[in-house]
Amino acid sequence: MVIFMSRYFGVDYYPEHWPRERWEEDARLMEKMGIGLVRMAEFAWAQLEPAAGVYDFDWLDEAIAILARHNIRTILGTPTAAPPAWLIQMYPESLPMDKSGVRQSFGGRHHCCHSNPALRRRVRLLVTAMAKHYGHCKDVIGWQIDNELGNSHDELCFCPSCTDAFQTWLTNKYGDIQTLNAAWGTAFWSQKYDDFSQIPAPMLNVTAHNPSLLLDWRRFCSDLIVHFQHAQAEILREHCHDQFLTHNMMGYADKVNYFHLARDLDFVSQDQYPYYQEDGKTFRNMENLSSALELIRGTKQKNFWVMEQQAGPAGWQCFGPTPAPGQLYLWTCHSIAHGADTVLWFRWRTCTFGTEQYWHGILPHNGTPGRRYRELQRAISDLTPVMEKIQGLGSGAEAAILYSYDQNGALKIQPCHPSLEYRQQVQILYGGLYRRNVMVDFIPESVDFTSYKLLIAPLLTLVTPELCDRLKDYVHEGGTLLLTARSGVHDETGKCISDGDLPHGLSSLCGLIVEDYSTIYDGPVSINWTDRGIFHGSYFCDRIVPDGCRTLACYDNGPFAQTPALTMNTFGKGCVFYLGTFLEQTGSDILAEILLAASGVESVGDAPDGVELCMRIGPDGDYIFVLNHTKHTVPYTPPADWTPLLHAESGLAPYGVHIYLRPHDVSF
Repeated sequence: MVIFMSRYFGVDYYPEHWPRERWEEDARLMEKMGIGLVRMAEFAWAQLEPAAGVYDFDWLDEAIAILARHNIRTILGTPTAAPPAWLIQMYPESLPMDKSGVRQSFGGRHHCCHSNPALRRRVRLLVTAMAKHYGHCKDVIGWQIDNELGNSHDELCFCPSCTDAFQTWLTNKYGDIQTLNAAWGTAFWSQKYDDFSQIPAPMLNVTAHNPSLLLDWRRFCSDLIVHFQHAQAEILREHCHDQFLTHNMMGYADKVNYFHLARDLDFVSQDQYPYYQEDGKTFRNMENLSSALELIRGTKQKNFWVMEQQAGPAGWQCFGPTPAPGQLYLWTCHSIAHGADTVLWFRWRTCTFGTEQYWHGILPHNGTPGRRYRELQRAISDLTPVMEKIQGLGSGAEAAILYSYDQNGALKIQPCHPSLEYRQQVQILYGGLYRRNVMVDFIPESVDFTSYKLLIAPLLTLVTPELCDRLKDYVHEGGTLLLTARSGVHDETGKCISDGDLPHGLSSLCGLIVEDYSTIYDGPVSINWTDRGIFHGSYFCDRIVPDGCRTLACYDNGPFAQTPALTMNTFGKGCVFYLGTFLEQTGSDILAEILLAASGVESVGDAPDGVELCMRIGPDGDYIFVLNHTKHTVPYTPPADWTPLLHAESGLAPYGVHIYLRPHDVSF
């Protein structure tokens, strides 16, 4: 199967938003810019099926043909994220229901219940018709299934159809109601069930739902969305040949388990917006954006596409600042440096109507090319030769973060401290490595750990005997492991484990016992790190009793003053560190230094503050990206053996990028 064309840059295009006489001009400008790919139709259900069973593909055929004449190939989106008004009128029960039992209205997008049989039937008919029509079209190279699955569905849907589907899911998982009662601990508050039909969707109630029910509900909601995609993938696989399947993910979004969603796809895609405005907040943090790209690469442990790369100021009712000259170029290189083999910018032309009329594209509202067009035209010209060399090349990461949607879900249900967040702690620990230019993989709990020298497992609150044994084997055979507070607390159903000491299943590995613990509300605790100074822990702290481990740092104050806060234990050929609290940035930086020294993980190299080094490893050398995320000129001199590939001038311009080839040492 041919997946990748010799095209590396594209754009998201909406011909249905513009007069047909404009389409030819758009294609001409795209070709002149160097664009080789477009994504189309992911929100065009009403245009493709204007009435039930009436399909109109003529307009899309024409757009595809015009683009093809300009050497541009098409990726089609299945438009199932935007059911049309006629469908909602026919099947009002397909609208999602919130946790108060209120049906949401038509409008916006993702206004649908993924379990609704009528919606599923209409989706099947539409996708089949599209697949049969375009499955052999030489100008269509692939499909994006739906759009940002899970977007807009954080608290939806709780309708009767979803309740029935949840009960069926539970029946398949537990087999009989007695097993579920035991797993969930329904003896509490007289919540024993006699039949699966009694189990509710977790709508609003007078207090709070059973945490085990809530955890399984999160798993069910993810599986429902995964199956919604799977049903479309099966149709496309049947009728489409030599066309890839992908889906555009959203970094740390957690409605759906991306490791599971990725299974049906040839490769995954990411929507990457470094600078946008939402709910009165402007987002721009490159280390968090870097970690999001690493997570997306980790979903299949392979490179990905960026299906939506920011191309201008972004937002809905309000929008973020206009990217400064050079930032769009920089952000494109940033995605590539972290594993993007193809980049499409969102969008081609800024729409003049609808919710996203201020989510700006390459062209402004009037369609006249300007600074953004010229900057990205230069990016295509500069980067295409580099992209030809690095297709499929990975990062060679020696460090990994164990990332879990279940751990995240369990902590959302019972965070212990209202400000303690799984994603936040992942990013803090990642940040210590990022600022040292260390390449990091994000991996699920199911993969082999042994290819990594360093494994970080934050907030490993849910444990199974199998996972504990695999972690012990990893360390015993020479790995370096970091565990944090709240490890080994619950079994996989979310119940607290009572058999043995905390951290359950991991106490002997760590060489310690967590005798007690406390949340922290009255300011951070001070941590005395011998020879390294005083640092601070927040949210939570453990009272650690050493049982063979070595103490590296102690609390200076707080409920457990003068007891260990950070320990290290040798186990077989490796070692495990246990952090009994949660650090701020400075402490995370020192911890990263200790972990790197213990594990032998190497950095890409040294760089000034605000400059990131990234690499992709080839058979003959490493391709090093030097990315200046600051608005200042920064002095930078590469090592003498690095061969310049792009922008070799002395120093880094504001938002500047250098790319080098570092040859592998072939001496014997």
